[in-house]
Amino acid sequence: MAKKKPEVRIKNWGIYTPWDHSAKSLPTLLKSTFDIPCEEGIEFGYIANIKKAKNKKLQYCIYHPDIPDETGNPLPPFSGEEYIRQNDWNFFIGDTIWKPIGNKQGPWRITLAIDGEIITDKTFRLLPTESAN
Repeated sequence: MAKKKPEVRIKNWGIYTPWDHSAKSLPTLLKSTFDIPCEEGIEFGYIANIKKAKNKKLQYCIYHPDIPDETGNPLPPFSGEEYIRQNDWNFFIGDTIWKPIGNKQGPWRITLAIDGEIITDKTFRLLPTESAN
């Protein structure tokens, strides 16, 4: 019997209301865009809808520009795993801009994968405020 292939679509992307990680509700889309103003507190990313993958492991990864750590070395990409909780599941993946702002500008690539196979891949451009409008 053939394995069911997960069905994945990106519902929306761009700038969102701040996300409360402890709440069940996902953030609300404010503006659909891949050009993000590089301002403190801006929440950006996308919501993916995943079907036919309950109990599989979802791997996420956020590749950011070479943001330096406290010793000046580039931070590694932010990554982790989450179990898919339902057969029709919405998942928000994104980040928020923090100070200092200047080193956050550039491309931010965000991927989701199931069983090591990338299922979504989007890149956001964090721009100086006057360039993103």
